[in-house]
This record gives sequence, C-alpha cells and structure tokens, in this order.
Amino acid sequence: MKVIFQLALLLTSAIATSAATSFGLSHDAANSNNLFGIERGGALFGKDSSKVDVPEPAANPLYPAMSQEEIEDWLAHIPVFAVTDSKGSGVILRPDNATSVFYFFMSPQMANATLETLKSSNENMDLRISAFSLGKIWFKVLNADNKAEVMLKPPGGGDGEAEISSGVEYRLVPDTRDLMGARMLLTMDPEDGEKLKAGGSLTAEDAQAAIKKAMTESPKFKETFNEIPVFMIAQMRMQKPAEEGADESDSQLLPMYFSLQNMVGTWQQFMSQAPDAKNVEPAINLMDLHELVGKMQNESEIDFRNVLLIPSVPMGEGDSPTQTVIPTDDDPVSQMGGDTLGDL
Repeated sequence: MKVIFQLALLLTSAIATSAATSFGLSHDAANSNNLFGIERGGALFGKDSSKVDVPEPAANPLYPAMSQEEIEDWLAHIPVFAVTDSKGSGVILRPDNATSVFYFFMSPQMANATLETLKSSNENMDLRISAFSLGKIWFKVLNADNKAEVMLKPPGGGDGEAEISSGVEYRLVPDTRDLMGARMLLTMDPEDGEKLKAGGSLTAEDAQAAIKKAMTESPKFKETFNEIPVFMIAQMRMQKPAEEGADESDSQLLPMYFSLQNMVGTWQQFMSQAPDAKNVEPAINLMDLHELVGKMQNESEIDFRNVLLIPSVPMGEGDSPTQTVIPTDDDPVSQMGGDTLGDL
C-alpha cells in the first residue's frame, strides 16, 4: 500500500515538472482570429489504440455485449467541460490556422484555465464554462464522422460571416495529474517498488528521474488528449443499493476511477476501517477509456453492467481524504443538461 501513497506524493511534484509539456493554450492560439463559434456539430477525432491488458477471471461465463444505448447511459453521469459562448455554442480553435479543434476537458480547472487565457486575449467576448454529459457526446461527437459539415462563424458575428467547414477535431483532454499518474504507473522501476515496500523512500533525485522517465518512456498515454486513463484496484468493491428480487451474486459493483487521487483516498479510507486488511497490497490496474468502451461492445468475461465509473471530484481538506466538495448552484456540473453544442 505504501507504493501507491508514495506514487501519489510523487505526482504533486510531477505537476510542476510537467507543466511546460502538458496541455496548454498559447496566447497566439487564443487570439480572436483563431476563434470560431460552432452552431451545430458531429465529428470525430479518431485514434488507434494499442491493446491493453484487463484483468479477466478465467472461469467466468461470457456476458453479452453492451448496446450503444447502454454505454451512453453508463457514461451519462460523467461531466466534461468546454468553453462556450452565452448561448452554449462551442468555441473552436485553430492552433495552426489549418486545423479546427474543439476541446472537452475532464477537469473543470483545466477548462477554466483555458477560459482565462481566451479572455485575456479577447476581453470583449462573452465566454463561460459549460458542462456536458460524456454519454451524450461519446458517440454523437467524439466518435462520429469527422467529415460532417458544421457551420462556423466568428464569436459575435452574424450569419453573413458564417462559413461551412468539415473535419473539426473534437479532443477529450484528461487531467494532467492523472495522465502523469498513468505514465508513472507504467514506467516505475521494479527496484523502486521493492524499495518502497521495504519501508524506504525515494530521494529527490530518484523522484525527478521517475518523472523524467514517465514523460519520455511511457508506452501508452503519450498524447495530451484522447487518451483517457481509467484506474481500478482489483480488491475494491461497492455495495449496490438493495433491490427486491435481485440476485445476491449481483450485489456488488466494481468501481473504476478517472482520478488516481480519488482512488487512493478511497482505498485509504477503506483500509482505516478494515484493520485486518492492513497488509493487503492493492492490485492497481490501468486502461484507456476508448479501449474499455471497445471491450464493452463485445462479449466479455467481465460483467461491465456491474462496473461503476466514478467521476473525478475535488479532494476535501482536513482529516477525511475522501471528503468531496459539493457543487454550488452556479457550478457548471449542477447545470449539466442533455443538449450539447447548440442544436446537436
């Protein structure tokens, strides 16, 4: 267990170290000449994913594939964030004057940072952060035909300034901390893990070397967008709400987390309430969200209908590491609706 807590501490340093190479928006890209409002959409920024290992019980029966509707419902409670105008039309960027890009963020903090950068270069623009349901956009936007035509116009411009464009890239951006956590999990030396298990600690030089290795040698999660890490601990389960006539074998859910920090905090709380399990070493597993959804669309030995995806939540301060912050009325999450990007 000390290994994952040490890893969580290393991530704090990793954020500062990786800031220059993580997702960011330059002031040139934020200039008003590179901004467009999108009125309707439906496009794909596709990617080929390498195969990922997922723990699968060998003797389990095969469970039927999930339908698109089931997967949309499975993702529906996950909020993603984007910069829009006051009418909810998305803001398209042209970072190289040739590519039209729309960004969805897993992290509201990263969306807000992008918003502030845009406002600093375009003070008269009426922009805000809007929250969307990941289930609503997964197939209709993120994994749709990127040849679909969309209508673009400068923010605040009239219909006479609109232009028809195709090939808008929709990019889903993970939290930088979780991206770094995934890279470190994939590149941490076995010697470092054994050292931590034995009660040792990593020096500052060791930590910086681990961070550098994660940044340069990770076999997966090399991009800053469209590779979304999902974390799980094989021993963790959540109790389902009691349902009349439910099968006892289906009474538990396997939680999967977008936030490594949330998962570690939950595990820490579990261990504090189960002293007999204090010597249990957590079996951490890591996969990409696109690959996970791909597995759900085929027969599988994993019962994905009993898997619960946990959205990232801010960690509370004080004695409880799993205390979360409740959204206020003006929080984008509290206003998350079903419609996305204008009349999509």
